[in-house]
Amino acid sequence: MMGQTANQDQLFYAFNLEDHIPRDHLLRGINRFLDLGTLRQHLAPFYSHTGRPSVDPELMIRMLVIGYCFGIRSERRLCEEVHLNLAYRWFCQLGLEDKIPNHSTFSKNRHGRFRESETFRHVFESVLRRCMSEGLVGGEGFAVDASVIKADANRANVTTPEDPKDWPGGDTPSRAVRDYLAALDDANPIGEDAVAVATPRTISLSDPQARYTAAPGGPAFFAYSTNYLIDLDAGIIMDVEATQAHRTQEVESTKTMVQRVEDRFDIKPNRLVGDTAYGTAPMLHWMVNEKHIAPHVRVWDKTQRKDETLSSSEFDWNEEANQYTCPEGRPLKSNWRPFKTPRNHVTQADTIVYRASQHDCAACSRKSQCCPNTPHRKIARSIHEGARDVARQIAQTDAYKHSGKQRKKVEMLFAHLKRILKLDRLRLRGLVGAQDEFILAATAQNLRRMAKWLTPSSEKARLVAA
Repeated sequence: MMGQTANQDQLFYAFNLEDHIPRDHLLRGINRFLDLGTLRQHLAPFYSHTGRPSVDPELMIRMLVIGYCFGIRSERRLCEEVHLNLAYRWFCQLGLEDKIPNHSTFSKNRHGRFRESETFRHVFESVLRRCMSEGLVGGEGFAVDASVIKADANRANVTTPEDPKDWPGGDTPSRAVRDYLAALDDANPIGEDAVAVATPRTISLSDPQARYTAAPGGPAFFAYSTNYLIDLDAGIIMDVEATQAHRTQEVESTKTMVQRVEDRFDIKPNRLVGDTAYGTAPMLHWMVNEKHIAPHVRVWDKTQRKDETLSSSEFDWNEEANQYTCPEGRPLKSNWRPFKTPRNHVTQADTIVYRASQHDCAACSRKSQCCPNTPHRKIARSIHEGARDVARQIAQTDAYKHSGKQRKKVEMLFAHLKRILKLDRLRLRGLVGAQDEFILAATAQNLRRMAKWLTPSSEKARLVAA
C-alpha cells in the first residue's frame, strides 16, 4: 500500500538543535577554537551607553566567519543561508525562532565602528593566539609571499591623461573615491617642502586605489595584493597586509608584518623564506643588519652577463683595500685621486662605482672579453653587498633547499584562498575594503587549519573531506 505523509500540524515540538548537527561538521571544529570572549570589551568604547540595543557584534562576526569559511561572498545571501541552515544557526548561537540581522547591518558596522576599532584585526589576532596556545606556531621560520586578487572594477571605466574623465557622483563621490582622494592629500601635503607623488596612468573611476596590472600574465586588470606572513611549522598565517598590486609595495609590507608580529606577540623568526622579489639589496640589508634574520631568499642579481664577457663575480673583492682585482691582477678603485672634501661616492641607486685604469685596460690582452665597448671596466657595487653575500652563502646550504620546499605552504594557502574560499575577486572597494576581506579570509583559514589539525583522529578524515 502506498504511503502518504500526514499534513496535520503538531501542537507541541521537542526539538534540540544540537542533536541535528553532525558530529564531524566543520563548524563544530571551528566553534571549538573560536573565542570571542573579549570582543564586547574591545568594542565597548565605540557603543553608546543609552539608546536601543544594537545587533550583537559577536553574532555578526560569527556570521562573517561562516561566509568566509564556506565561500559565501554576498552578505545578502549569507543572511538567507543562516536563516535556512541549521548548522549555521547553531554556530551563530541562534534558536529556530530567532531573527537574522538585515544585510545592511554589516556594511554600516564595517564602515563605522568595526574599522574604527580594528575589530577584524582583533579577531584575527585572538585566533592567532589560540593557534599559538595549541602549539601550531613554532616561531623559528617564517615565509612571505604575495598574491594578486582582482578588484571590483571594470577595465573600461577608467580615466587616463589622454582621456580624462570626472569622478562619478559629482560633488558626492563614492566612498572608494573619497578614500583615494584623502590618500592623495596625505601623500601630497600642501607646503614649500611638498613632493609630488607619481600616480598611475590608468585609474579606475569606481575603485581608484586598485592598481592596473598584468603581473600574473595575460590581459591587464585592476587588482590588489594580499601579503601573507606564515609560520612554517603548520602553515599558520601570522599576519596579512593588503597593498596595491605593485612589487615594491608587496616587498615593503614584509617589514610591516614582521615588525607587527614582533611587537604584539614577541616573536621574531630566525629565518625568513621568500622568492627572488624579496632578494633586493635594501631588503636583504634590513633582514641581515637590522633584524638579524637569516635571509633564505634568492638574491636579486643582474650582475651576471649573458654576452660571454667577464661578470663582476669573476673579480676578487678586497674589503680592507676597498677595491676589486681583475683576473689579470689589476685594481679597480672608487677613488683614484685624493679630494680636498672627502666623498662617499654613493650614487642615487645606492651603489659605489669601481673603475679600472684606462691605461691598464688599453694594454690588457683580455679587453675584448672584459669591456669591449668601453674604454675601461666599471663595477657598480651595492652599499648592501655584505648582506647580499650572506644570502649567497645561505643559498649554498641544505637548509636553504629545505626552506624552498617549505615555501610552497604559502602558495597552497593562496590556492585555498581562491579555489575553496572563492576569494578570487574582491567584493569591497578601496584599500581598506581589501584589507577587511583579506583579514577575514586569513582568520577563516587559520580556524579551518586548527579544526583540521586538532580534531580527534576518529573524526579528522571526515572533517578534511568536508
